[in-house]
Amino acid sequence: MILNQETATKIAESLLQIKAIKLQPTNPFNWASGWKSPIYCDNRKSLSYPPVRTYIRQQFVEAIREHFPNVDVIAGVATGGIAHGALVAEAMGLPFAYIRSSSKGHGMQNLIEGDIFKDQNVVVIEDLISTGGSSLKAVDALRDSDFNVLGMVAIFTYGFELSVKNFVDHNCKLITLSDYNALINLAVDSNFISPDDLDSLTQWREAPHKWSPTVSKS
Repeated sequence: MILNQETATKIAESLLQIKAIKLQPTNPFNWASGWKSPIYCDNRKSLSYPPVRTYIRQQFVEAIREHFPNVDVIAGVATGGIAHGALVAEAMGLPFAYIRSSSKGHGMQNLIEGDIFKDQNVVVIEDLISTGGSSLKAVDALRDSDFNVLGMVAIFTYGFELSVKNFVDHNCKLITLSDYNALINLAVDSNFISPDDLDSLTQWREAPHKWSPTVSKS
C-alpha cells in the first residue's frame, strides 16, 4: 500500500523530473531477467538532488512512525536502500545496519553488517520493488538471524501481482511512497504520455513477461 496519494504523486513527479524514471513505450529497455520494459527506474539518482532526497527521507520517517512505531533498528538493502536507510536512521536517532546481496567472501563473511542484536524490531528500507525477490531475501536473512522484521518501506513499486503475492507469502507488510498507478496517472494528466502509450503501459504491468512494444499512432 502507498503511504498516501499526495506523497505518491509528488514522489512520482520528482522522479520523472530528475529522470530517475524514464518512460519509453516504443523504445523499451531490456531487464536482466530478459523482460522488455517501457519503464526504467533508478531511484539512486534522487540522492544527487537534495530537495528530492530530503523529501523522500521525511516521508520514509512519516511512514515508519505511522505503521511501525515500535522500530528499534533501520536496515537498508544493498545497494539502493543503504544510503536512504542511513539518512532515515540518522533522522530518527536509531541504529543502522544493511544486508548484503550475498555473504562477504572474506573476513567475518557477514551477510548483515552493523552492530544490532537479536530480537530487535527492524524496518527494512528499499529503493525499488519489482518482483520482490531480492528484497524479501534480505528479510529472510534478518529473520534467520533472529531479528523481528516489522515490515519494509520502499520508494517505488511496479505493483506486479507476483510481488504482491510474494510479500503476502512472506508475511511482510510493505509500504511504498509511490507506485506505478500514481506514476501513470500523473503522466496522463500532464500529457507526458499519449493514449496509445497508456494502453501499452497498462498491458506491460498486467503481463510484463509477455509484453512487446507497439508503435504509437501519430
